[in-house]
Amino acid sequence: MSHPEAEITLRLVAKRLAAEDICALELRHPEGAALPPFSAGAHIDLHLGEGLVRQYSLAGDPADTSRYLLGVLREPASRGGSLVVHDKLREGDLLGASLPRNHFPLHEQAPHSLLLAGGIGVTPLLSMAEQLHREGRGFELHYCTRSAARTAFVERLRDAAWAASVHLHHDDAAAAQRLDLPALLRAAPPGTHLYVCGPRGFIDWVLQGGRDAGWEDARLHREYFAAAEDVSSAGGAFEVELASSGRVVRVEPAQTIVQALAAAGVDVATSCEQGVCGTCLTRVLSGTPEHRDSYLTDEERARNDQMLVCCSRALSARLVLEL
Repeated sequence: MSHPEAEITLRLVAKRLAAEDICALELRHPEGAALPPFSAGAHIDLHLGEGLVRQYSLAGDPADTSRYLLGVLREPASRGGSLVVHDKLREGDLLGASLPRNHFPLHEQAPHSLLLAGGIGVTPLLSMAEQLHREGRGFELHYCTRSAARTAFVERLRDAAWAASVHLHHDDAAAAQRLDLPALLRAAPPGTHLYVCGPRGFIDWVLQGGRDAGWEDARLHREYFAAAEDVSSAGGAFEVELASSGRVVRVEPAQTIVQALAAAGVDVATSCEQGVCGTCLTRVLSGTPEHRDSYLTDEERARNDQMLVCCSRALSARLVLEL
């Protein structure tokens, strides 16, 4: 399985426990130089050794290019990345990384923004809050967690120049402080854009609440941290035709398209391998995909003219891809 090569080297200069099961990392240039700039909502691919490449949102202020800040949740059932971060990384370690990429940008003309975080999903929203405040644009950050002990970055939230815009909601606290999503949406100024990140169930609940309140999808922005299902789950065999050469590759039931192509000597850039990041987005010229990703919108899926080849499959016997 191929991955984009690391383009920059970072030194882990600080690692601390930010909350129960959440680790905060501070990464800098090994020689103290400025790091490549990033925009609010961006992420990097972090190379963790032994072929592990994982995506983490940048939680710092986009105006500060001296460091990248990450928050990583320990997930024992994960594919290994979070366990390496929590148990093996040490201050002083050198790590390869991609340049920052952004599939979750702020809307430049939004008159007001609602930032809704579920758990570790707060990380990209922190960078958004920093940028919105600096630009003098109105926003609210609502941060939902199981408990105060599982709420990361609380000191930063408390001390931020935009602390008055922060609202914390804990599942185990009084009902009165829990997020009242319908009321929040009703009170939002006209034209408000909503950004949500966190566990799939939380994101789906927020998005459905927005749709129920009559918000058009263009004002509802989301970023998933994990796929909806086991993206390697089997489906029927099918064929993939490469438009550039006419070559046909068979994809077996237990293979992904990327795996079948790699076995045939055709490399496709991937990153998350879960249909979350969009790195392997490929144009579909013919055939009908079976979308299994968490990246495309419902409208984009309905067009069937592009797909995530790391996880999605085919409803037709053959797909012709722009490869």
